[in-house]
Amino acid sequence: MKSRLTQVLAATVAAGLAITLSACSADAGGGSAKESSGSALERVTEAGELVVGTEGTYKPFSYHEGGAGDLTGYDVDVVTAVADKLGLDVTFEETQWDGIFAGLDAGRFDIIANQVSINPEREKQYTLSDPYTVSPGVVIVAEDNTDITSLADLSGKTTAQSLTSNWYAVAEGAGATVEGVEGWAQAIELLEQGRVDATVNDKLTYIDYLDGKPDAKIKVVAETEEASRSAFALKKGSDDLAEAINEALAELSADGTLATISEKYFGQDVSK
Repeated sequence: MKSRLTQVLAATVAAGLAITLSACSADAGGGSAKESSGSALERVTEAGELVVGTEGTYKPFSYHEGGAGDLTGYDVDVVTAVADKLGLDVTFEETQWDGIFAGLDAGRFDIIANQVSINPEREKQYTLSDPYTVSPGVVIVAEDNTDITSLADLSGKTTAQSLTSNWYAVAEGAGATVEGVEGWAQAIELLEQGRVDATVNDKLTYIDYLDGKPDAKIKVVAETEEASRSAFALKKGSDDLAEAINEALAELSADGTLATISEKYFGQDVSK
């Protein structure tokens, strides 16, 4: 994989050199071209590591086993496999979801690996990789709730959603009054306490929660029409690094690695 990364990097450097020479030629009458700070791929290759922003509290995607063990999870395993394909070490920076994009904007990490759902707004603001998780959203209510049986029934009801998640927009679009929370754990806590009527969230997260708490007094009453597709998020303009990541994801899909990681956490292939 290092040889493929080297080829991509060589092409990037060559293109950058051509642009620099052209700029210098155009400015021959005086002044010099501004020195390039290097592309995203060049920077991570020079550093020898991929710095990844993730929550560390979002089971089963990014969490600490037992609350205090090593960082693990589906997203953690996938991005580690990607970094390995690229010949890079991986370093994780744990950040709360509500501040994770600000961390990316500030350059604290190279990418976000935390079930970032693809949507038009994010596609405008960030460079997104190809999806590595595909899952429908679900409407979750208390076990004894009979008022809500569909997404449309959320109109006039109260839901708990992460402020920057796709599910916030889905619930709000259905007419719900949305109470902002930090993540799944807080949303489900408010639901079980009867302080909200429902939450819209990822089906895979719900499945994992029931696996650990089979007696939880909650149920799914509906699925969203469209599946959520999750990708790695990079700063806008990181096209060469995104391309290298996409090539790695394609190889991991072809050789069965993504399916194996999926089976480990969900018992089924959720990568496509």
